[in-house]
Amino acid sequence: MISTEESTAHCPKCQVEWADGAQECVRCGIIFAKYRPDLSKVRLSSSFPRARSKWLMSARQWLIESDTTTDSMTFYGRAAVLTAMIWWGWKFIVTPLETNYTGESFLHLINLPFHEAGHVIFMPFGRFMTILGGSLGQILMPMICLGTFIVKTRDPFGASVALWWTAESMMDIAPYINDARAMDLLLLGGVTGKETDGHDWNNILTMLDLLEWDHRLAHLTYDVGILLMLASIAWGGIILLRQYRRLSR
Repeated sequence: MISTEESTAHCPKCQVEWADGAQECVRCGIIFAKYRPDLSKVRLSSSFPRARSKWLMSARQWLIESDTTTDSMTFYGRAAVLTAMIWWGWKFIVTPLETNYTGESFLHLINLPFHEAGHVIFMPFGRFMTILGGSLGQILMPMICLGTFIVKTRDPFGASVALWWTAESMMDIAPYINDARAMDLLLLGGVTGKETDGHDWNNILTMLDLLEWDHRLAHLTYDVGILLMLASIAWGGIILLRQYRRLSR
C-alpha cells in the first residue's frame, strides 16, 4: 500500500514507512530494488479503485444525472410511456418464445423494414453477412437510437425506451432462430422456409455448422432480451423517480 504522501511509501514486507530514496528497510532489512516489480503492481492496484470510481461517476452522469427535466407534462408523458413498457414488456416476458407472440405483435411490423434494410446494407460484405444483416439491422437500429439519446440529445429516459426496443427486437428474432430446423414460420412472401431455399437462420446456422443448436441459441437470445427489458424498465423508473422528486421540491 502506498502512503498518501508522495515522499514516503511502505515496505512491501513489514509495512513500515520509509523514504523513497532508501535502499533497504530499517526494520526487516529487505532490499527494495528486488521488490520494485511488486511495488509497481501495488501502485497499479491502488489506482484501480480510483479509476473504477471515476468510470462509475461518468456513467452515472451520462445515464442518469444528465436528465434535469422539471416540466410536469414531460413527467406525465414519461409515466404513461413507462407504464406501457411495463405492461407490454411483461406480456413479452411471461409468454414462451415458442408461441411467437413477439413475431405476431405490432412491433414486428416496425422491426421488419429495418430487418430487410439490413440485408441490403450488409450486402457488400458477402453472402453470410448479407443473410445475418437482416437480424443485425433490426437490432442496430434501436441501438443507434439509444446512442443518439445518450450522446446527442442527453435524454436518458429516451435511451431507456430505446433499450426496451432493443430488447424486444432480440426477443422478436428468437422464434426465427428457434425455427431454423423446422422452418414452419411464414416468411414475408407468405411461404415457409421449407418451400424456399430455407430462411435466414436456417442458412446462418447451417453455414456455421450449428443447426442442432437452434433451440438453445433461441432461448439464450430470448433470455438476454428479457434481461435487457427488465434493465430498461428499471433505468426508466429511476429517471422518472428522480424527476418526481425534483417536481416535489
